[in-house]
Amino acid sequence: MNRQRGRKVLKTNRLNIRKMIESDKTNLLKIFSDPVAMEFYPDTKNEEETIRWINWTINNYDKFGVGLWVVESLKTGQFLGQCGIVPQKVDGEVQMEIGYTFIRQFWGNGYATEAAVACKDYGFSVLKLPRLISLIDPLNKASIKVAKRMGMTFEKSIEKWGKTIAIYAIDNK
Repeated sequence: MNRQRGRKVLKTNRLNIRKMIESDKTNLLKIFSDPVAMEFYPDTKNEEETIRWINWTINNYDKFGVGLWVVESLKTGQFLGQCGIVPQKVDGEVQMEIGYTFIRQFWGNGYATEAAVACKDYGFSVLKLPRLISLIDPLNKASIKVAKRMGMTFEKSIEKWGKTIAIYAIDNK
């Protein structure tokens, strides 16, 4: 299959992490159209909203040099989800967040943690970021576990996106 792929960003023992491209729309919709996977987001996304998401992500690559990246199985090439470093405005300043969403069928395999740790290491060692955060709905226990496995700790709660959001953070030491 001669499908164009985004440029590789990172590789772990089990994962290939690469830049997102427009043809990832169908795979992203497997997450965005799933009400369970999107439980802690304002709503699911349709095809048009997914295209806007991809364009926002590509714009982040151009503007900030980071963004959400596609996570694939290194062994099979199968799309698993997305994980990356995303600029987020918090308390009036842009901070870099590690964000992650995965297709529900792949939950519980450690992929989110593996990808998130790789992104944290990249953010600290390559980009020399002073700190990374994750913005998590306080009821999203699975995402909180991933943040803690990255070494993040709860910092505070804020109001964002019309609801209370917990900030988990880690400093580059």
